[in-house]
Amino acid sequence: MTNKMLTKQSSLTTASNGANAFAVTPARAGVLAFALALQAAAFAADAPVAAPSPATAASAPAAKWNVNQPPGEKKIANIDVRTGTWMSVDVSPDGQQIVFDLLGDLYVMPVGGGEAKALTHSIAWEMQPRFSPDGKQIAFVSDAGGGDNIWVMNADGTNARAISTEDFRLLNNPVWHPSGKYIAARKHFTGTRSLGSGEIWLYHLDGGKGQQLNEKPNWQKDLGEPALSPDGKYLYYSQDSTPGRQFEYNKNSTGEIFRIYRQDLTDGTNEPFVTGPGGAIRPTPSPDGKYLAFIRRLRDASGSRTTLFLKDLKTGREFPAWTGMERDLQESWSVHGVYPASRGCPIPSRLWHGRRASSGASIRSSPAPRRSPST
Repeated sequence: MTNKMLTKQSSLTTASNGANAFAVTPARAGVLAFALALQAAAFAADAPVAAPSPATAASAPAAKWNVNQPPGEKKIANIDVRTGTWMSVDVSPDGQQIVFDLLGDLYVMPVGGGEAKALTHSIAWEMQPRFSPDGKQIAFVSDAGGGDNIWVMNADGTNARAISTEDFRLLNNPVWHPSGKYIAARKHFTGTRSLGSGEIWLYHLDGGKGQQLNEKPNWQKDLGEPALSPDGKYLYYSQDSTPGRQFEYNKNSTGEIFRIYRQDLTDGTNEPFVTGPGGAIRPTPSPDGKYLAFIRRLRDASGSRTTLFLKDLKTGREFPAWTGMERDLQESWSVHGVYPASRGCPIPSRLWHGRRASSGASIRSSPAPRRSPST
């Protein structure tokens, strides 16, 4: 992994006549509109606003500010790394490649190991890559246009383009709809505090202003980490479910901080889906739709451990799959997620993840228990 600009820091009521009332909120109206659009195989998207791509922004003329053309003197440093921290990982649908973020760039490498190839290489910060359902494109977050937006590029790193153009309510954590035509992402909202909260919005691959899928709980309790079921019926997300309306740092991690919710995208209704002591974060459906992987904090005689769990979606049974995870961020600020993204591998019995560690991290393949052969 070669030259890198030092500029980059190295550390996203209408009530029916009768007893049952159905509240039509803006988010629910958005879900209903999306469901109708899917049924009609069309989506009304506004014409996208062109933005400089991460690969070509350096050659574009600067208007007021160009992320890839900062003023001042520049220096180049050689960086050779073999480990990283807080890395989001995804696996190609054919199970042959891994894409990950490191130091603000995106890389791809064979599942079996080898040299990582840079897909992006600029001053702009790119993160949280996700393969499209057909494996031909990668969605990711980039600030090349001046703020964090959702971008898409070919799987080989060419033809990068922005599909969202937010300049204030910035975006992160993109996930593909199974149709390959839409991308859901978390939009960040702030009020009187910078910590803020989140909502999940849906964007057409051709661009546009997006469609709101749910509503933030308030201006300080976070919501994020979206995931879509393989059949496109459900949206999963994590939400700070502690009492009160204000964000607090001194939350009790042995109790319940975050819950995972499941939202029906046909009518907009949602339900608490994974709850209980130790919380539940980073929902990740298995490719076959039989399991939901998630992160939970366990406490036993050895102390508090962040643990990978699986939930059998047929029986509802929840069980630990691996205890080798490093600490999550449930007590802290979680705008870009409470834990890095992972992916259930198409290869049986594997789950890939970026393992956060205090002394460095690497990309790992964890064997799933035999009782869950498809995760």
